Amino acid sequence: MLGDLNKGQLIDFLEQQVVGRLGCHADGETYIVPINYVYRNNAIYGHSGNGKKINMMRANPRVCFQVDEIIDTFRWKSAILLGNYSELIGEERQQAMQGIIHTIMPLTNRPSEEPSHGIPKVEHEHIIVYKIELTSVSGKFESHDLEA
Repeated sequence: MLGDLNKGQLIDFLEQQVVGRLGCHADGETYIVPINYVYRNNAIYGHSGNGKKINMMRANPRVCFQVDEIIDTFRWKSAILLGNYSELIGEERQQAMQGIIHTIMPLTNRPSEEPSHGIPKVEHEHIIVYKIELTSVSGKFESHDLEA
């Protein structure tokens, strides 16, 4: 059965996943990259060092975000989110970074060796923490089980 994820199913799905694909577009170029994320309060939270995706989102803050879970060809879920990028500072930045660390670090085999998710230690103070305030969310699923 094919179907739409309802609001509750979408929220549960986004809260359960930790990797999504961020799509940004600037200066005639589209760029899609996987990121670790946390979903809270109608927003996607992420972090990054300076680079191409940050530069593109600064130039054009309207972004697309996609999350999926594929069990097999006929059992999957997918969500497409549209939103606006902004960089966080102060307490909001600190809370977002703590949320990211608490969600993602338990999933690594060497959490004590990877406190910054691959960002070199010399750049820790330059980590950009951001949120994507969602403006549109939709989700689909295919399942041959009784529940989606």
